[in-house]
Amino acid sequence: MNFLLKSNKNLLAFSFILLIIVPFIGLNFFISFLGNILLLIFLIPIFLLLLAFIAFNSYKSKIKKCSNCGAISLGLSETCMNCGTNLEDMNNTNLINKKPSEATIEVKAEEI
Repeated sequence: MNFLLKSNKNLLAFSFILLIIVPFIGLNFFISFLGNILLLIFLIPIFLLLLAFIAFNSYKSKIKKCSNCGAISLGLSETCMNCGTNLEDMNNTNLINKKPSEATIEVKAEEI
């Protein structure tokens, strides 16, 4: 009989400890789980925007404009497809520093 009472006290103590500790651990897990999900919800779109920005800048850096005829090339060829000018010798700083009036081609009308 003494053994039964002793085992019931141990069972009662363990169940009491489990009833007190498990909800705190479970609540802590639930809060951290929700926090991680909210972080993912906010960080994934920011990460995708960052990847899109890097991809756009990479694509933009490969675009070359011919200084002779104004044709646009993706940088896969070394020469212009329209006029044959060497695109590798082209200086990008000159295109940026030029005034718009110097970059445009003036066409004069003539009677035939």
